[in-house]
Amino acid sequence: MIKARNVVYVITAAALVLFGSVSAFAGGSKDGKPAAAKGGKTLVYGTTDKVSDMDPASAYDIHTWDVFQNIDKGLLAYTPGTTDIIPGLASAYESNATGDVFTFHLRPGLKFTDGTPLTASVVKWSIDRVIALGGDPSWLVSDFVKEVTAKDDLTVVFTLKQPCAFFPSLAATPTYFPVNPNDFPADKIIKDISELKSGTLSGLGPYKLTSFKRDEEAIFEYNPSFYGEKPDVDRIVIRYFADATTMRLAFEKGEIDLVYKSLNPSDIKDLSAKSEFTTNRLSGPQIRYICFETSEGMFKDKVLRQAVAALVNRPDVIQKVYLGQNAPLYSMVPNGMMYQTQNFKTVFGDANVALATKLLASKGYTAAKPLTFDFWYTPSHYGDTEVNMAEVLKANFEACPAVKVTLKSAEWATYKDNWNKKLMPAYLLGWYPDYTDPDNYTAAFAGTSGSAGMGIYFSNPEWDALFAKEQGSTDSAVRKQVFEKVQAMWADEVMTIPIWQGDLFIFTKPSISGVKLGPTLIFNYSELKMK
Repeated sequence: MIKARNVVYVITAAALVLFGSVSAFAGGSKDGKPAAAKGGKTLVYGTTDKVSDMDPASAYDIHTWDVFQNIDKGLLAYTPGTTDIIPGLASAYESNATGDVFTFHLRPGLKFTDGTPLTASVVKWSIDRVIALGGDPSWLVSDFVKEVTAKDDLTVVFTLKQPCAFFPSLAATPTYFPVNPNDFPADKIIKDISELKSGTLSGLGPYKLTSFKRDEEAIFEYNPSFYGEKPDVDRIVIRYFADATTMRLAFEKGEIDLVYKSLNPSDIKDLSAKSEFTTNRLSGPQIRYICFETSEGMFKDKVLRQAVAALVNRPDVIQKVYLGQNAPLYSMVPNGMMYQTQNFKTVFGDANVALATKLLASKGYTAAKPLTFDFWYTPSHYGDTEVNMAEVLKANFEACPAVKVTLKSAEWATYKDNWNKKLMPAYLLGWYPDYTDPDNYTAAFAGTSGSAGMGIYFSNPEWDALFAKEQGSTDSAVRKQVFEKVQAMWADEVMTIPIWQGDLFIFTKPSISGVKLGPTLIFNYSELKMK
């Protein structure tokens, strides 16, 4: 077990802007035009990640969001490597006195890569489409936005359901990115580029996607229509690997310049010791946890969920699977983030077989009549270690004679369908933040809308009211009180079980610099530089 890192997360000043204030921005090159070309540099980047749906209305995984972050833009963005809000497609925004109306002023002359103009009507159409389609991340819009209005071609107004202190951070997520109405249908989620009306994916970001072969290769080339500065690297090639071992060998042979997600713990240990490579170790807010489907089946009973929580042995998982490279987590709110409490540590601890046996006995489960359930994992989405993690957790659970577990797996697309169809009683997931606030680690799982999108289907008016209270407040004392209460309640309801919080590792050749992720975990390819 490694010591938890002292990671501090802050809500940006922009996210806590005093209602009624105005934020004006200036961006791009000095003369308002893209910078001149610097030559044809190509960087090859390896990953075992996979792209999911090629649609911001449906995509809800970190790698697909990275793709959209680089070929498109939001109304607002982040300074790379920080949580500081900066201009995106909007040059300025302001909120009203009560903080429930936000007005964004678009940069003039913006066009998608196919030449389609970006207008306020396109922004409105895109947001309305997200709400109507109801994809997995739609709650990021539908839980907060009441109405979007195109005041004129360059002015779009968001009227919220209630004040929201962190709405600028929401507006920077890919779910809010405008999409081209000439590409995307209003009534259908796009799974693959071939389903687009034009057969190509046009965007507004620093790169354009010029070639895409699912699970094989993606090629990004500089977008000369981009409003900002030209990237140092003209061409990014992503090679998709089926396993971490093959990817590591390709890196060591010099076939790729950069590797990111996900290497095996032994690979990370070995590569970190090699002076010929640059190690970028990033203390991150990514977490891993177990989910329960709480509306049907055996785990509708919270006592059974509590029993499983008591059996999890975090130090055992971290040491056996990850060689000590992650930190134990006892709350869905990450270590070091504001308002975190460690209720799972005080209530359950680790490997608490006695407590689990007692809880199970109260429901009639014994060694002669054990609690039997399927425990699901997805074998490649989180890297090669996932099967090992599932096996160690199975051993944790079966340390109690009153528990018997069958492991089951499905690839990511099927896995998502399974949780939407309530086919998995208990399953592993991971979380990278949509926005860096405790709300994103709690409401996303225990709020009625967010919970349904994660396959948990937990719904309780008291919890929804608590989330509404903290979301609408800029008073840190009020928010602290709410989150401390929510975390205490979590150790009773146990709709999820936090397991660990991990660091991210990106390895590069020495000639590569500009790796900037930070708390948002946004990988801006345009920041990369090559000697």
